[in-house]
Amino acid sequence: MPYESNHIMTQKAKQRLAKLQAYIYRPIAGLEVEAWVTKEPVPYADRKSGQHIRLQPGDKWGELWDCAWFHFQGTVPETAAGQKIVLLIDINGELCLVDEAGTPRQGLTNVSSEFDYSLGRPGKRVVDVSSAARGGEVIDLWGDGGCNDLFGHYRSGTLKEAEIAICHEEARQLAYDLEVLIELVEHLPDSSARKAQVLQSVYEAALLLAEINEKTVHLAKERVAGELVKKGGDPVLTVSAIGHAHIDLAWLWPIRETIRKGARTFSTVLRNMEKYPSYVFGASQPQLYQWMKEYYPQLYAEVKERIREGRWEAQGAMWVEPDANISGGEALVRQILYGKRFFREEFGKDMKVLWLPDVFGYTGSLPQLLKKSGVDYMMTQKLSWSTYNTHPHHSFYWEGIDGTKVLTHLPPEDTYNSPAAPRSLAKIEQAYLDRNVSEHALMLFGIGDGGGGPGEEHLERLEREHNLLGLPPVVQEPSLAFFERLEQEASRFQTYRGELYLEKHQGTLTTQARNKWYNRKLEKALRELEFAASLQLALGESPAAYPTARLEEIWKEMLLYQFHDILPGSSITRVYDESLERYAKLLEEVRAMTAEAYGRAAGRSGVAADETVLFNSLPWERREWVEMDGSWQYVQVPAMGWRELKQASAEILAPEKVLIAEELRLENERLEVRFAEDGSIVSLYDKAADRETVQPGERANVFTIYHDDGDAWDFPRDYRDMIAGTMTLESRRAYVSGPQAIVEQVYRFGESTLKQTIRLLQGEDLLRFETEADWQEKGKMLRVAFPVAVVSDQVNCEIQFGVLKRPTTRNNAIEFARDEICAHHYLDLSQPDYGVALLNDSKYGHRAEGGVLDLNLLRSPGYPDPQADRAEHRFTYAVYPHAGDFIQAGVYRKGYELNIPLTLAEAIPTTAQADGAADNHTQQSLPLVIFDHPHVMVEAVKKAEDSNHLIFRLYETAGAGADGELSFGPACRTIEETNLLEELTSLLAEDTNQIRLQFTPFEIKTIRVQLA
Repeated sequence: MPYESNHIMTQKAKQRLAKLQAYIYRPIAGLEVEAWVTKEPVPYADRKSGQHIRLQPGDKWGELWDCAWFHFQGTVPETAAGQKIVLLIDINGELCLVDEAGTPRQGLTNVSSEFDYSLGRPGKRVVDVSSAARGGEVIDLWGDGGCNDLFGHYRSGTLKEAEIAICHEEARQLAYDLEVLIELVEHLPDSSARKAQVLQSVYEAALLLAEINEKTVHLAKERVAGELVKKGGDPVLTVSAIGHAHIDLAWLWPIRETIRKGARTFSTVLRNMEKYPSYVFGASQPQLYQWMKEYYPQLYAEVKERIREGRWEAQGAMWVEPDANISGGEALVRQILYGKRFFREEFGKDMKVLWLPDVFGYTGSLPQLLKKSGVDYMMTQKLSWSTYNTHPHHSFYWEGIDGTKVLTHLPPEDTYNSPAAPRSLAKIEQAYLDRNVSEHALMLFGIGDGGGGPGEEHLERLEREHNLLGLPPVVQEPSLAFFERLEQEASRFQTYRGELYLEKHQGTLTTQARNKWYNRKLEKALRELEFAASLQLALGESPAAYPTARLEEIWKEMLLYQFHDILPGSSITRVYDESLERYAKLLEEVRAMTAEAYGRAAGRSGVAADETVLFNSLPWERREWVEMDGSWQYVQVPAMGWRELKQASAEILAPEKVLIAEELRLENERLEVRFAEDGSIVSLYDKAADRETVQPGERANVFTIYHDDGDAWDFPRDYRDMIAGTMTLESRRAYVSGPQAIVEQVYRFGESTLKQTIRLLQGEDLLRFETEADWQEKGKMLRVAFPVAVVSDQVNCEIQFGVLKRPTTRNNAIEFARDEICAHHYLDLSQPDYGVALLNDSKYGHRAEGGVLDLNLLRSPGYPDPQADRAEHRFTYAVYPHAGDFIQAGVYRKGYELNIPLTLAEAIPTTAQADGAADNHTQQSLPLVIFDHPHVMVEAVKKAEDSNHLIFRLYETAGAGADGELSFGPACRTIEETNLLEELTSLLAEDTNQIRLQFTPFEIKTIRVQLA
């Protein structure tokens, strides 16, 4: 025996463990199974409304996404008296057992579900009946089933198992003893005396189990017991563990299935909490809790009680775990606002931790949003997925573009599905990049996406590992307690500045372009509606007219669609069929509400009924062309104000009218554009600057198509070496229409067509490309590029509440990996004296290398939606050549103007139309709010959540700071500053409508005003 090798001893122990696990459960009787099958879920009261079938193991019951209410009946045999009895149920789908009132009691998942088996087996099939049966107990259970596995795939739709079984409890306990000790052996060094002793013990136990029965199980358990009670000494690293069940609100299943996944998971957690007193669990996303409250109120009441008790942690500070690249700035504010309010109102908890384990990159604006919302900590692990470079820290301060820092932790195990096994603890200790300055790390254990979270295996392991010699100690506790402990060490942590870029999933900046188009349009439409409704209040309308409740409903639905597997484009077809339908209805509703609000505002200001009024919700005067009923007018509309169309005419600020449209040439007073025969642009000449903006010998606006065999998340990093071709010009026509010089070009590639209307408007310095595409390609990517005659090592990318500078060079692995980049309204390449901006109204994926600005227009991956983007699309982008750099040229204003056009509305008379109105023209000239510095943007105007105050959200756009005077049109009783949650931070002034404000670079300020 002393000469037996470690390998042989370990393999012997593993073989015996496998035999022992097969011995734990012994079926003694079958269950009778009936099911009522429906295509969509039905409530418990209607459980017998579907197609009725009787089932035996091996019988098929459904197709993918079918639903069924299962009825299990049976009797515990008298011969089982005194034994521990369980049920073994596997429907080859997901199942939620309910009580006699229909309240979820326990989730079960198919054993064969797709999962990363290196993290453990995902199946949950065991239902406790009695720890010591009397015999004769009647089994009568109902369960709500779904014909899909954890990740939506179809697993034959057949009943696999439905049996009454004896559980050999001591064998079950011994199996976990051996599993933990065998793994411990594998992670101890060969020179360790601890390893030799533990291995000898499990080997001797394995020899005792040559025949498995009650006696040998008892003897083997006694043999290893001594090794499990040996404790560690003073720890150098303590692991904080919290149960977790990351649930994607839609992904490879529709939203409706997530509601049931939530019930299965939450009920399983509650049952395990009854069995394991030390179990601490956490769950994020108020949207998920809201669904539980709505669909399963008794289950929700049980969850609330566990939260009150402190064993269930409400996690996260956002309504959902959203995409953090594409979501707009104000949308991220509302994610936090609604998320924190929900947890505070429902549970009395103030969320201090941002919980984003799985999103595809993190905007550099986020630290400021968190700190100004009372969120001190952030947890994620997705950066561990990066392809080329390893993020240098697990515990660090993340500094945003404005200089705000937030304490951030990445669990060193690099997963939120930890098996909580010895290998987990060993990896944490070995992989923790900041173990030299930190004694604390976080572990998230359990199975997500409807897998019920932690199972008995996780909790049994943790019972044995709590303070086991050879492993770092592990304690189950809320993540907030971990972060508060981590903060005590944080003075020694490093700082990482800028965005947290994920070197993976760059395809999600483009995939499902229609969803992204609607997201941008709805974000801007909600901004417009809130401004219009606020304008009504400022003009004396009753606060009751403000659509508070409906606005919250619309915002929350849009925030749901910003979930990190919906907005990025990584869900199945049905998710987009449903979201596109809802987006269209919401956008139509919001625009109708805006028109009415503006109409009533115009009526209150004294405008005659049915007169057309122009509204400008941007904080600067706008002079531009508008079209109404085919007639064009050049207008001037004041900042954050309005003007009757008949009074809005303005002079064009141009020396003389030049408007030329020819097939190979467009020209106005500012720009001259020349086209090649293939439709590309060979010259974009800035007449005012006397400067060519296209690189010599290059062509701009070329539609290049690349082979793209990626999925919704990723496209090949070397796609530029796999050109499939370029779109071919089929027809072209040029004409002048009113103040427009236009060239229309129609292109084709394969089965796809693209029509582009290229416009120059009289007096303007913006070249617009209004595009309609019928995209029918498979495995292709469509991009457009502009090689510009500007030299700069950095490109200026507009992100939420600011600008991020990214390299245009590829000097190292980090720059190489960050080839595809996110920008919102614009991407700009500037020298100190000159620059060119590429603007857009709905795109996010960009590339900038050397002097080439590139826009990712469309992709057509085949998974998980085989029809992704094979549809009709419309979008606009524009090129803006400018003198000076992007700050001097006010590029951010051009971006907002492209995305937020002037709004025309018909005045609606009101009973209070003339009440108190002094001079109609005076009222019309007063802006709602103005800040006298060109670099400050008013991002949002809205009614306060909890009062009749008005909220004004402003931010500095240039990264240069700003000092100026903030003026309000109406008289103000009080002017206050608040945080992003609209909580008072300081009183700024009383009985005045003017104050001075100072902004630091990219600072966001929220001002609350009580009107007089």
